[in-house]
Amino acid sequence: MNELNACLKKIAPVDRSLEPKIKARLDDLTKPPGSLGRLEDLALRYGLARGTVDLTIRRKRICCFAGDHGVADEGVSAYPKAVTPQMVLNMLHGGAAINVLSRHAGAELRIVDVGVDHDFGDATGLLACKIRAGTRNFTQGPAMTGPETIAALEVGIALANEAARDGVDLLGSGEMGIANTTPAAALMSVWLGVDVEAITGRGTGVDKAGLQRKQAAIRRAIEVNRASLADPLATLSALGGYEIAAIAGLALGGAANRVPVIIDGFISSAGALAAMRLCPAAADYLFFSHRSAEKGHRVFFDALGGTPILDLDLRLGEGTGAALAMTLLDAAVKVYNEMATFSSAGVSGRSG
Repeated sequence: MNELNACLKKIAPVDRSLEPKIKARLDDLTKPPGSLGRLEDLALRYGLARGTVDLTIRRKRICCFAGDHGVADEGVSAYPKAVTPQMVLNMLHGGAAINVLSRHAGAELRIVDVGVDHDFGDATGLLACKIRAGTRNFTQGPAMTGPETIAALEVGIALANEAARDGVDLLGSGEMGIANTTPAAALMSVWLGVDVEAITGRGTGVDKAGLQRKQAAIRRAIEVNRASLADPLATLSALGGYEIAAIAGLALGGAANRVPVIIDGFISSAGALAAMRLCPAAADYLFFSHRSAEKGHRVFFDALGGTPILDLDLRLGEGTGAALAMTLLDAAVKVYNEMATFSSAGVSGRSG
């Protein structure tokens, strides 16, 4: 049995019998019931995902997966493909936004090469998990083979398994890959059943002509790969990317180990959607950090009926939104643990 199948077999829905116990603790804190709003919801969901009423966040880790995309040749990005390895090196040197924000959140950062079209040699700090030097151009056929897709999924699963062994309580996803809003939009268009125009935005800031090229490339990819869109794994292979599949694997691995995963922005959400299509129960273990300024992200949340933790007009990726959301989940757990209760503080509860 491969690691993917073993992981899928381990994922179960959360134990809802814990909900009254966690809510009772939250309601006994010295405040009107529900007055901390969504912080209380975060604490509840975190406890259910961890499977315990004893909530702790001692160790956090963000995995930023990097990969290139053959569809970049279609002129769908405002930046050249060479920016992917350049930004990976910037992260390794500590100069990217995700470095700053992961430090701010107190989270460890892992930079993972799953498909960058560059030879990094023995670059210090890089996890070398390259499946292939970039995906194929999906306007001409599948972006990845089935075995490549499974390999990328298993990179994410392996990192989630390692995190669980290391005592990590909270994971976050991130990505780096020029042109990767294109496969993300393609996957969402198919899985959510929405028009390409509705889900496809300007990504790194392409002009009107660039947006039209991007939308045309996605339409061609969907048509060319139509026969391969019958099931989630085949769809991910046809239209996805190595970093998107690795994020899906991280989400699945987190769910299998009861380690919640905070999902970053638009591209990470495509990976999360892949995970949920492969195993719907994985949704119980995922927290969506923010609503990206990328227009398709609003469509994504409207379709799923979910609400992100933050809405700051971010559109960088890398895991930046996940890092910021970690600080709020941290706050929710600290409130749960550190506030006095009515009984312990001698404070009178509601009179009626």
